Amino acid sequence: METRFADVVRSLAFYAIFYPGSVIMVFLALPFAALGERQIWLLAYSWSAFHRFCCRWLLGIRVEIKGEFPEDGVLVAMRHESFFEAIELPLLTPWPTPFPKSELLKIPGWGWALSRFGVVAVERAGGAASLRRMISTARGFAARGRQLVIFPEGTRMPTGATAQLRSGFAGTYKMLGLPVVPVAVDSGRLYHRVWKKAGTITYTLGERIEPGLPRAEIEARVGAAITTHH
Repeated sequence: METRFADVVRSLAFYAIFYPGSVIMVFLALPFAALGERQIWLLAYSWSAFHRFCCRWLLGIRVEIKGEFPEDGVLVAMRHESFFEAIELPLLTPWPTPFPKSELLKIPGWGWALSRFGVVAVERAGGAASLRRMISTARGFAARGRQLVIFPEGTRMPTGATAQLRSGFAGTYKMLGLPVVPVAVDSGRLYHRVWKKAGTITYTLGERIEPGLPRAEIEARVGAAITTHH
């Protein structure tokens, strides 16, 4: 898609407003986190809502959701094309539990606030013991009705690319024993660039997939569902 002058102007306005506002949110994270889990969730929700507002009225990006996000403790497997969907999580599910890299929890101040929000830290080189801790933590959040949100591709994928699921996804699915709700999103064509573009970003939710499927089948079904736009 060709970059137009309007795209540049809109993007500059977005950067001038969203990022300074985000800095304020970061400074507020520590006192809110000290107040408790619900309070830091409220701040995260407010940041997501602020981002959605800036995208709509500065970038001209609308959001369309096809289907309904779950409200119970399931594993949400979402396509990852840009930071857009990562920032949006508190707006999409009642109480999301993301799977960030463990390194993020080591950032002074911010890591503590993140842990207070409630996340499942992923230690990719931690071995079997860290995997068991991760699964135990995830089960605890799911038992409380929180939605476990994972990007099964492990990193941002270019728009149009075939899903390449990380090997750890099938193992996580098997050990958790939870249903999976796959979610396709096409944010990369509008948001994953310096000069962002106006348009509609669509989340498309697939059918809930039961637990206990063989690795090949769960990977095939999730991979197909999260790339339904392409």
